Amino acid sequence: MAPTADNALASQLELAFDDNRLAAQLYGDFDQNLALIEQRLEVSATPRGNHVLLKGPAAGVDQARRVLESLYASLEEGRAAEISDVDAVIRMIETEDSQLTLPTLEKKGKVRMAQIATRKATVVARTPSQDAYMRAMDRAELIFGTGPAGTGKTYLAVAYAASLLERGEINRIILSRPAVEAGERLGFLPGDMKEKVDPYLRPLYDALYDMMRPEHVERCITSGIIEVAPLAFMRGRTLANAVIILDEAQNTTSMQMKMFLTRLGENSKMIVTGDPSQVDLPRGEFSGLIEAVRLLEGVESVHVTKFSDKDVVRHALVGRIVRAYETDQQRRLARKAAIEAQARAHAEIPQDADN
Repeated sequence: MAPTADNALASQLELAFDDNRLAAQLYGDFDQNLALIEQRLEVSATPRGNHVLLKGPAAGVDQARRVLESLYASLEEGRAAEISDVDAVIRMIETEDSQLTLPTLEKKGKVRMAQIATRKATVVARTPSQDAYMRAMDRAELIFGTGPAGTGKTYLAVAYAASLLERGEINRIILSRPAVEAGERLGFLPGDMKEKVDPYLRPLYDALYDMMRPEHVERCITSGIIEVAPLAFMRGRTLANAVIILDEAQNTTSMQMKMFLTRLGENSKMIVTGDPSQVDLPRGEFSGLIEAVRLLEGVESVHVTKFSDKDVVRHALVGRIVRAYETDQQRRLARKAAIEAQARAHAEIPQDADN
């Protein structure tokens, strides 16, 4: 790749890509990838064969260059450059630039996002929070991923566990989830234990099948290498040489969470995921996830990644739905606080002795 700049116009840059076939993939069907870059970064990106001419504000042109160079490098490594990949790289670069506190004269390089790879698939971080979460899974022993649906916190946890199992770094994967949704208790559900628990663990199974061959998953489940168990079955165990994943952890009580966290054994990692805004516990019960994050954030070997609506990687509408609910919740909390403040102020007004 050979960038050439027009000295007379700082906001114009021409990029040349060596491989015409990869350049076509880079632009996307009907140049849709370039169209997204134009829309998001407010620049023009005009393809001319294996060249792209970028015009616009200097900052936008520089960001567009880094997006295209990063995507082209991915294509050279055999990965795709779908519209979702373009969106992910743009997010990463925008966040990287917004966090700079000092001006720099250095030319910013290509973005290198965290990856999780198995023989069947490779997952690449799509947002800065996903990137931090994936890197934390290598460094920490206890990882919390909290935030709304669609941010990839559970999927990435299972993908990471599958990659460690495939490389022989652990002996087991243990998947658990409290079965309290819709107020149902396992004893009232039909079938044996696996049939009772499976509906609650479907998202975990889906991620496993994405990362491993189906026949391998089935063999591992049959042999106990991959174990699926309700949270109550964790009591009294010490779990070594394993990745233990607790999903929907917002629905654990304080005692359940403490019990689960103290199961951690040698050469093991625990990944705890959940959405603190979606607690289904009975009224009066406090979420063990919320308490654990409060108590353990900042403790050595513990990492907390807090996802937001900006990290939603499903349909764009999902992010807007999450944002609408969060805005409404903030409005309700503000209204409640105002009413309570008004009540306190009224109670402090001295009453006339004659009344």
